[in-house]
Amino acid sequence: MGTPLVLLDVDGVLNPFQRPHRGYKRHRCSPNGITYRLWLDAGHGRMLLDLAGSAGAELAWASYWCDEANTWIGPRVGLPELPYVPIPRFPGIAGAGTLGAWKARHVAAWVERRPFVWFEDEPDAADRIAAEPGIGDHLLVPVEPDSGLTRRHVELAGAWLGDLAGRAGPRPRPQ
Repeated sequence: MGTPLVLLDVDGVLNPFQRPHRGYKRHRCSPNGITYRLWLDAGHGRMLLDLAGSAGAELAWASYWCDEANTWIGPRVGLPELPYVPIPRFPGIAGAGTLGAWKARHVAAWVERRPFVWFEDEPDAADRIAAEPGIGDHLLVPVEPDSGLTRRHVELAGAWLGDLAGRAGPRPRPQ
């Protein structure tokens, strides 16, 4: 089965599109010389690290930010350097269908049948990832892009990961 993954999108998930509640701070990020203004909550890092630690899961980026998330997002929310799904630039609807379908295709190839939770805001991503050939156990937690990731989203993911661990049986303890 492999170690479960917790996949993180950035825009619409860690960076909500509307001005969020307190706890978020405005940041300027300039990957590739293009400046973006993002809302980020430093508390998200601890919450996600706790989720992954309690579930024995591995955190990874599943965002168009790719490795740039390690430079511009991770340090601002309290996450260490993480692996990332290599999602290339969206070629447009004619070449890829929807954004959700494009991302799902690359996520499915990268996870290689490992179980995963994916925090994602693309509205069709859940259907698209479920339709990918060979996809294993997964939960797509839909995040409302205007408000972003909440504690409730993380609790849903934690419950699913706990259930997954129960189905897999006990893990051997290190000696």
